[in-house]
Amino acid sequence: MKKTFILSFLLTVAVLMTSLPMIGCDSKFIPSEADKKTLQNLPSQFQIESQAWQKLQEYYVDQKQLDANKISQGAVRGMVQAVGDPYTDYYTPQEYQSTMIQLTGVFQGIGATIEKKNNYIVIVAPMSDSPAEKAGLKTGDIILKIDGQSTEGMNSDVASQKIRGTAGTRVTLTIGREGQREPFEVTLTRQEIKMDSVKTEMRGQVAYIKIQQFILPTTDDFKAALTKDLGNGAKGVILDLRDNPGGILTQAIDVASQFLTRGIVVKVVDKNGTESVQKVKSGGLATDLPIIVLINGGSASASEIVAGALQDNERAKLAGIKSYGKASVQNIVKLDDGSAMKITTAHYYTPNGKLITGTGLAPDYPTDLLGDNLTKWAEGYLNDTIAGTPIVAPPAPATAAAAAK
Repeated sequence: MKKTFILSFLLTVAVLMTSLPMIGCDSKFIPSEADKKTLQNLPSQFQIESQAWQKLQEYYVDQKQLDANKISQGAVRGMVQAVGDPYTDYYTPQEYQSTMIQLTGVFQGIGATIEKKNNYIVIVAPMSDSPAEKAGLKTGDIILKIDGQSTEGMNSDVASQKIRGTAGTRVTLTIGREGQREPFEVTLTRQEIKMDSVKTEMRGQVAYIKIQQFILPTTDDFKAALTKDLGNGAKGVILDLRDNPGGILTQAIDVASQFLTRGIVVKVVDKNGTESVQKVKSGGLATDLPIIVLINGGSASASEIVAGALQDNERAKLAGIKSYGKASVQNIVKLDDGSAMKITTAHYYTPNGKLITGTGLAPDYPTDLLGDNLTKWAEGYLNDTIAGTPIVAPPAPATAAAAAK
Protein backbone atom coordinates (compact mmCIF):
# COMPACT_ATOMS: atom_id res chain seq x y z
CA MET A 1 0.00 0.00 0.00
CA LYS A 2 1.20 3.50 -0.69
CA LYS A 3 2.64 5.26 2.28
CA THR A 4 -0.16 6.96 4.15
CA PHE A 5 0.34 10.71 4.28
CA ILE A 6 -0.76 12.38 7.49
CA LEU A 7 -0.48 16.11 8.07
CA SER A 8 -1.16 17.47 11.52
CA PHE A 9 -3.74 20.05 10.65
CA LEU A 10 -5.82 22.39 12.78
CA LEU A 11 -7.81 24.29 10.17
CA THR A 12 -11.11 25.39 11.62
CA VAL A 13 -12.77 25.91 8.33
CA ALA A 14 -12.20 25.72 4.59
CA VAL A 15 -10.45 28.70 3.04
CA LEU A 16 -12.19 29.83 -0.15
CA MET A 17 -9.83 29.39 -3.06
CA THR A 18 -9.84 28.10 -6.61
CA SER A 19 -9.79 24.41 -7.37
CA LEU A 20 -6.73 23.35 -9.33
CA PRO A 21 -6.37 20.46 -11.76
CA MET A 22 -4.89 17.39 -10.15
CA ILE A 23 -1.52 16.25 -11.41
CA GLY A 24 -0.08 12.77 -11.22
CA CYS A 25 -2.85 11.11 -9.23
CA ASP A 26 -3.40 7.39 -9.70
CA SER A 27 -7.14 6.65 -9.66
CA LYS A 28 -6.75 2.89 -9.83
CA PHE A 29 -7.05 1.20 -6.45
CA ILE A 30 -4.96 -1.95 -6.06
CA PRO A 31 -5.52 -3.33 -2.55
CA SER A 32 -2.51 -4.58 -0.65
CA GLU A 33 -2.64 -7.62 1.60
CA ALA A 34 -3.29 -5.34 4.59
CA ASP A 35 -6.12 -3.66 2.67
CA LYS A 36 -7.63 -7.03 1.78
CA LYS A 37 -7.56 -8.07 5.44
CA THR A 38 -9.26 -4.81 6.42
CA LEU A 39 -11.92 -5.31 3.75
CA GLN A 40 -12.57 -8.85 4.99
CA ASN A 41 -13.10 -7.50 8.50
CA LEU A 42 -15.60 -4.81 7.51
CA PRO A 43 -18.85 -4.83 9.50
CA SER A 44 -21.62 -6.69 7.73
CA GLN A 45 -23.56 -3.42 7.35
CA PHE A 46 -21.08 -2.30 4.69
CA GLN A 47 -22.20 -5.03 2.33
CA ILE A 48 -25.09 -2.75 1.42
CA GLU A 49 -22.72 -0.47 -0.55
CA SER A 50 -21.66 -3.37 -2.76
CA GLN A 51 -25.27 -4.45 -3.16
CA ALA A 52 -26.36 -0.92 -4.09
CA TRP A 53 -23.71 -0.76 -6.82
CA GLN A 54 -24.81 -4.12 -8.18
CA LYS A 55 -28.43 -2.95 -8.30
CA LEU A 56 -27.45 0.20 -10.16
CA GLN A 57 -25.65 -1.91 -12.74
CA GLU A 58 -28.62 -4.24 -12.96
CA TYR A 59 -31.45 -1.72 -13.22
CA TYR A 60 -30.31 1.84 -13.96
CA VAL A 61 -31.58 3.01 -17.35
CA ASP A 62 -28.55 5.02 -18.50
CA GLN A 63 -25.56 2.79 -17.88
CA LYS A 64 -23.16 5.32 -19.40
CA GLN A 65 -23.85 7.62 -16.44
CA LEU A 66 -22.56 5.06 -13.93
CA ASP A 67 -19.14 6.54 -13.18
CA ALA A 68 -17.56 4.20 -10.62
CA ASN A 69 -15.06 6.83 -9.40
CA LYS A 70 -17.70 9.51 -8.94
CA ILE A 71 -20.14 7.18 -7.22
CA SER A 72 -17.52 5.67 -4.91
CA GLN A 73 -16.36 9.14 -3.90
CA GLY A 74 -19.96 10.13 -3.21
CA ALA A 75 -20.37 7.05 -1.04
CA VAL A 76 -17.27 7.92 1.01
CA ARG A 77 -18.43 11.53 1.39
CA GLY A 78 -21.79 10.30 2.65
CA MET A 79 -20.06 7.93 5.10
CA VAL A 80 -17.91 10.73 6.50
CA GLN A 81 -20.84 13.14 6.80
CA ALA A 82 -22.84 10.48 8.63
CA VAL A 83 -20.24 10.61 11.43
CA GLY A 84 -21.85 13.91 12.42
CA ASP A 85 -18.61 15.77 13.16
CA PRO A 86 -18.43 19.15 11.36
CA TYR A 87 -14.64 18.91 11.21
CA THR A 88 -14.37 15.39 9.79
CA ASP A 89 -14.63 15.53 6.02
CA TYR A 90 -13.82 14.00 2.65
CA TYR A 91 -11.83 15.61 -0.18
CA THR A 92 -11.94 14.51 -3.80
CA PRO A 93 -8.51 14.45 -5.45
CA GLN A 94 -9.11 17.96 -6.77
CA GLU A 95 -10.27 19.24 -3.37
CA TYR A 96 -7.25 17.66 -1.71
CA GLN A 97 -4.87 19.39 -4.12
CA SER A 98 -6.62 22.71 -3.47
CA THR A 99 -6.29 22.25 0.28
CA MET A 100 -2.57 21.57 0.00
CA ILE A 101 -2.13 24.63 -2.24
CA GLN A 102 -3.97 26.67 0.38
CA LEU A 103 -1.29 25.91 2.95
CA THR A 104 1.31 27.67 0.79
CA GLY A 105 -0.64 30.92 1.20
CA VAL A 106 -1.40 31.62 -2.48
CA PHE A 107 -4.87 30.95 -3.89
CA GLN A 108 -7.78 32.41 -5.86
CA GLY A 109 -11.14 33.19 -4.31
CA ILE A 110 -12.91 35.77 -2.14
CA GLY A 111 -10.62 35.52 0.88
CA ALA A 112 -12.76 34.34 3.78
CA THR A 113 -12.92 31.40 6.15
CA ILE A 114 -16.19 29.56 6.67
CA GLU A 115 -17.73 26.81 8.75
CA LYS A 116 -20.96 24.86 8.93
CA LYS A 117 -23.04 25.99 11.90
CA ASN A 118 -26.70 25.27 12.69
CA ASN A 119 -27.07 23.62 9.28
CA TYR A 120 -25.90 26.71 7.35
CA ILE A 121 -22.57 28.13 6.17
CA VAL A 122 -21.24 30.91 8.39
CA ILE A 123 -18.32 33.29 7.84
CA VAL A 124 -15.73 32.95 10.59
CA ALA A 125 -13.49 35.75 9.35
CA PRO A 126 -12.75 37.70 6.17
CA MET A 127 -9.08 38.05 5.34
CA SER A 128 -7.42 41.43 5.43
CA ASP A 129 -7.72 43.41 2.16
CA SER A 130 -9.66 40.58 0.48
CA PRO A 131 -12.76 40.84 -1.74
CA ALA A 132 -14.76 39.55 1.23
CA GLU A 133 -13.51 42.31 3.53
CA LYS A 134 -13.90 45.01 0.87
CA ALA A 135 -17.49 43.88 0.30
CA GLY A 136 -18.24 44.36 4.00
CA LEU A 137 -18.70 40.71 4.94
CA LYS A 138 -18.37 40.15 8.70
CA THR A 139 -17.70 37.42 11.21
CA GLY A 140 -21.00 35.65 11.91
CA ASP A 141 -22.64 36.47 8.57
CA ILE A 142 -24.72 33.52 7.35
CA ILE A 143 -24.31 32.54 3.69
CA LEU A 144 -27.87 31.52 2.84
CA LYS A 145 -27.31 31.00 -0.89
CA ILE A 146 -24.42 30.69 -3.35
CA ASP A 147 -25.39 31.87 -6.82
CA GLY A 148 -29.01 31.22 -5.90
CA GLN A 149 -28.46 27.72 -4.47
CA SER A 150 -29.44 27.23 -0.84
CA THR A 151 -26.67 26.25 1.55
CA GLU A 152 -29.05 24.60 4.02
CA GLY A 153 -27.46 21.29 4.99
CA MET A 154 -24.44 21.95 2.73
CA ASN A 155 -20.99 20.81 3.83
CA SER A 156 -18.44 23.61 4.28
CA ASP A 157 -16.03 22.05 1.79
CA VAL A 158 -18.77 21.72 -0.82
CA ALA A 159 -19.67 25.36 -0.20
CA SER A 160 -16.06 26.45 -0.58
CA GLN A 161 -15.81 24.60 -3.90
CA LYS A 162 -18.86 26.50 -5.16
CA ILE A 163 -17.48 29.85 -4.02
CA ARG A 164 -14.01 29.22 -5.39
CA GLY A 165 -13.20 30.15 -8.96
CA THR A 166 -10.80 31.75 -11.36
CA ALA A 167 -9.64 35.27 -10.60
CA GLY A 168 -11.83 37.81 -12.38
CA THR A 169 -15.01 35.72 -12.24
CA ARG A 170 -17.93 36.60 -9.98
CA VAL A 171 -19.96 34.87 -7.31
CA THR A 172 -23.15 36.14 -5.68
CA LEU A 173 -23.81 35.35 -2.02
CA THR A 174 -27.12 35.82 -0.23
CA ILE A 175 -26.28 36.95 3.29
CA GLY A 176 -28.24 36.87 6.53
CA ARG A 177 -26.92 39.18 9.23
CA GLU A 178 -27.85 39.56 12.87
CA GLY A 179 -29.80 42.78 13.39
CA GLN A 180 -31.06 42.94 9.81
CA ARG A 181 -34.55 41.63 9.11
CA GLU A 182 -34.07 40.85 5.42
CA PRO A 183 -31.28 38.92 3.67
CA PHE A 184 -29.23 40.82 1.11
CA GLU A 185 -27.08 39.88 -1.87
CA VAL A 186 -23.39 40.60 -2.33
CA THR A 187 -21.63 40.01 -5.64
CA LEU A 188 -17.88 39.56 -5.31
CA THR A 189 -15.15 39.35 -7.93
CA ARG A 190 -12.70 36.59 -7.17
CA GLN A 191 -9.01 37.47 -7.19
CA GLU A 192 -5.65 35.87 -6.59
CA ILE A 193 -4.81 36.26 -2.95
CA LYS A 194 -1.30 36.00 -1.60
CA MET A 195 -1.75 35.63 2.08
CA ASP A 196 1.11 37.13 4.04
CA SER A 197 0.62 35.05 7.15
CA VAL A 198 2.62 37.55 9.23
CA LYS A 199 2.56 41.35 9.15
CA THR A 200 4.49 43.66 11.43
CA GLU A 201 5.17 47.32 12.15
CA MET A 202 6.93 49.27 14.86
CA ARG A 203 4.83 51.59 17.03
CA GLY A 204 7.46 53.52 18.90
CA GLN A 205 9.19 51.02 21.16
CA VAL A 206 6.42 48.43 20.67
CA ALA A 207 6.36 45.80 17.90
CA TYR A 208 2.91 45.03 16.48
CA ILE A 209 2.78 41.57 14.88
CA LYS A 210 -0.34 40.21 13.20
CA ILE A 211 -0.63 36.49 12.31
CA GLN A 212 -3.47 35.94 9.84
CA GLN A 213 -3.30 32.14 9.70
CA PHE A 214 -0.87 29.37 10.63
CA ILE A 215 0.29 28.06 7.26
CA LEU A 216 3.54 26.48 6.07
CA PRO A 217 5.62 29.71 5.89
CA THR A 218 4.38 31.08 9.24
CA THR A 219 7.25 29.99 11.49
CA ASP A 220 9.95 31.40 9.21
CA ASP A 221 7.94 34.56 8.51
CA PHE A 222 7.24 35.13 12.20
CA LYS A 223 10.85 34.64 13.27
CA ALA A 224 12.03 36.99 10.52
CA ALA A 225 9.50 39.66 11.58
CA LEU A 226 10.37 39.31 15.25
CA THR A 227 14.12 39.44 14.54
CA LYS A 228 13.62 42.60 12.47
CA ASP A 229 11.55 44.23 15.23
CA LEU A 230 14.08 43.36 17.92
CA GLY A 231 16.79 44.86 15.75
CA ASN A 232 14.70 48.03 15.58
CA GLY A 233 14.66 48.29 19.36
CA ALA A 234 11.36 46.61 20.26
CA LYS A 235 10.84 46.45 24.03
CA GLY A 236 7.38 44.89 23.94
CA VAL A 237 5.18 42.90 21.54
CA ILE A 238 1.51 43.13 20.59
CA LEU A 239 0.59 39.70 19.16
CA ASP A 240 -2.63 40.11 17.18
CA LEU A 241 -4.52 36.83 16.67
CA ARG A 242 -7.89 38.38 15.93
CA ASP A 243 -9.77 36.69 13.07
CA ASN A 244 -7.07 34.01 12.84
CA PRO A 245 -8.98 30.76 12.15
CA GLY A 246 -6.09 28.43 12.91
CA GLY A 247 -3.83 26.29 10.75
CA ILE A 248 -0.97 23.88 11.31
CA LEU A 249 -0.19 22.64 14.81
CA THR A 250 3.60 22.67 14.47
CA GLN A 251 3.56 26.31 13.40
CA ALA A 252 1.54 27.23 16.49
CA ILE A 253 4.02 25.44 18.75
CA ASP A 254 6.93 27.23 17.04
CA VAL A 255 5.32 30.66 17.49
CA ALA A 256 4.46 30.12 21.16
CA SER A 257 7.99 28.90 21.79
CA GLN A 258 9.43 32.26 20.72
CA PHE A 259 8.10 33.74 23.98
CA LEU A 260 8.62 30.84 26.42
CA THR A 261 11.71 29.30 27.99
CA ARG A 262 10.14 26.12 29.32
CA GLY A 263 6.86 24.37 29.98
CA ILE A 264 3.98 23.02 27.94
CA VAL A 265 2.42 24.55 24.84
CA VAL A 266 -0.51 22.13 24.48
CA LYS A 267 -1.72 18.69 25.55
CA VAL A 268 -3.21 16.42 22.88
CA VAL A 269 -5.40 13.44 23.87
CA ASP A 270 -6.22 10.78 21.27
CA LYS A 271 -9.11 8.29 20.94
CA ASN A 272 -7.47 5.92 23.42
CA GLY A 273 -7.08 8.61 26.05
CA THR A 274 -3.33 8.73 25.49
CA GLU A 275 -1.95 12.17 26.26
CA SER A 276 0.83 13.68 24.15
CA VAL A 277 2.47 16.71 25.72
CA GLN A 278 3.87 19.25 23.27
CA LYS A 279 6.61 21.10 25.10
CA VAL A 280 8.18 24.47 24.47
CA LYS A 281 11.01 24.40 21.95
CA SER A 282 14.30 25.97 23.01
CA GLY A 283 15.83 29.04 21.42
CA GLY A 284 12.97 31.53 21.76
CA LEU A 285 13.77 35.01 20.44
CA ALA A 286 11.72 37.11 22.87
CA THR A 287 11.46 35.22 26.13
CA ASP A 288 11.79 38.26 28.37
CA LEU A 289 9.81 40.95 26.52
CA PRO A 290 6.35 41.95 27.80
CA ILE A 291 3.50 40.76 25.54
CA ILE A 292 -0.20 41.43 25.11
CA VAL A 293 -2.26 39.08 22.93
CA LEU A 294 -5.36 40.32 21.09
CA ILE A 295 -8.22 37.85 20.43
CA ASN A 296 -11.83 37.85 19.28
CA GLY A 297 -14.57 35.46 18.18
CA GLY A 298 -12.67 34.71 14.98
CA SER A 299 -9.58 33.48 16.88
CA ALA A 300 -9.77 29.72 16.67
CA SER A 301 -7.90 26.45 16.93
CA ALA A 302 -4.15 26.99 16.41
CA SER A 303 -4.45 30.65 17.41
CA GLU A 304 -6.19 29.52 20.61
CA ILE A 305 -3.31 27.14 21.27
CA VAL A 306 -0.82 30.01 21.14
CA ALA A 307 -2.99 32.35 23.21
CA GLY A 308 -3.81 29.61 25.73
CA ALA A 309 -0.16 28.63 26.12
CA LEU A 310 0.94 32.20 26.80
CA GLN A 311 -1.95 32.78 29.19
CA ASP A 312 -1.58 29.54 31.17
CA ASN A 313 2.19 29.94 31.43
CA GLU A 314 1.55 33.46 32.81
CA ARG A 315 3.61 34.89 30.02
CA ALA A 316 0.98 37.21 28.54
CA LYS A 317 -2.44 38.71 29.15
CA LEU A 318 -5.25 38.35 26.62
CA ALA A 319 -7.38 41.33 25.58
CA GLY A 320 -10.50 41.59 23.44
CA ILE A 321 -13.49 39.29 23.05
CA LYS A 322 -13.80 35.62 23.99
CA SER A 323 -12.23 33.36 21.36
CA TYR A 324 -14.05 30.89 19.12
CA GLY A 325 -13.63 27.66 21.09
CA LYS A 326 -12.36 24.84 18.85
CA ALA A 327 -10.23 22.30 20.65
CA SER A 328 -9.96 19.38 18.27
CA VAL A 329 -7.13 18.16 16.05
CA GLN A 330 -7.69 17.01 12.48
CA ASN A 331 -5.32 14.87 10.43
CA ILE A 332 -5.53 14.70 6.66
CA VAL A 333 -5.07 11.10 5.52
CA LYS A 334 -4.49 10.56 1.82
CA LEU A 335 -6.28 7.64 0.17
CA ASP A 336 -4.94 5.51 -2.66
CA ASP A 337 -6.99 7.15 -5.42
CA GLY A 338 -5.62 10.61 -4.61
CA SER A 339 -8.59 11.66 -2.50
CA ALA A 340 -8.27 12.24 1.22
CA MET A 341 -10.12 12.29 4.51
CA LYS A 342 -9.82 14.97 7.16
CA ILE A 343 -10.44 13.14 10.42
CA THR A 344 -10.76 14.47 13.94
CA THR A 345 -8.16 12.39 15.75
CA ALA A 346 -7.75 14.11 19.10
CA HIS A 347 -8.83 16.85 21.48
CA TYR A 348 -6.41 19.38 22.82
CA TYR A 349 -6.16 20.99 26.23
CA THR A 350 -4.35 24.13 27.32
CA PRO A 351 -1.29 23.65 29.58
CA ASN A 352 -3.52 23.97 32.68
CA GLY A 353 -5.89 21.31 31.37
CA LYS A 354 -8.71 23.48 30.00
CA LEU A 355 -10.86 22.03 27.20
CA ILE A 356 -12.20 25.11 25.43
CA THR A 357 -14.58 23.49 22.95
CA GLY A 358 -17.65 25.70 22.67
CA THR A 359 -16.48 28.06 25.40
CA GLY A 360 -13.31 29.65 24.05
CA LEU A 361 -10.59 31.50 25.94
CA ALA A 362 -11.72 34.26 28.27
CA PRO A 363 -9.66 37.44 27.88
CA ASP A 364 -7.97 38.90 30.94
CA TYR A 365 -9.08 42.30 29.66
CA PRO A 366 -12.56 41.89 28.09
CA THR A 367 -13.53 44.95 26.06
CA ASP A 368 -15.74 46.23 23.27
CA LEU A 369 -12.80 48.03 21.65
CA LEU A 370 -12.38 46.96 18.05
CA GLY A 371 -9.82 47.33 15.28
CA ASP A 372 -7.08 49.89 15.78
CA ASN A 373 -8.75 51.21 18.93
CA LEU A 374 -7.84 48.00 20.73
CA THR A 375 -4.36 48.04 19.17
CA LYS A 376 -3.80 51.57 20.49
CA TRP A 377 -4.88 50.50 23.97
CA ALA A 378 -2.47 47.54 23.79
CA GLU A 379 0.33 49.90 22.80
CA GLY A 380 -0.39 52.04 25.86
CA TYR A 381 -0.57 48.91 28.03
CA LEU A 382 2.93 47.87 26.95
CA ASN A 383 4.36 51.37 27.29
CA ASP A 384 3.03 51.48 30.87
CA THR A 385 4.42 48.00 31.54
CA ILE A 386 7.84 48.96 30.20
CA ALA A 387 7.84 52.17 32.25
CA GLY A 388 6.55 50.42 35.37
CA THR A 389 3.55 52.72 35.66
CA PRO A 390 0.03 51.56 36.63
CA ILE A 391 -1.94 49.74 33.92
CA VAL A 392 -5.13 51.36 32.66
CA ALA A 393 -7.69 48.69 31.77
CA PRO A 394 -9.66 49.10 28.53
CA PRO A 395 -13.36 50.01 28.67
CA ALA A 396 -15.32 47.01 29.92
CA PRO A 397 -17.95 45.46 27.61
CA ALA A 398 -21.21 47.38 27.68
CA THR A 399 -23.18 44.21 28.33
CA ALA A 400 -22.54 40.59 29.19
CA ALA A 401 -23.81 39.69 25.73
CA ALA A 402 -21.13 41.89 24.14
CA ALA A 403 -18.43 40.18 26.19
CA ALA A 404 -19.56 36.75 25.00
CA LYS A 405 -20.03 37.74 21.35
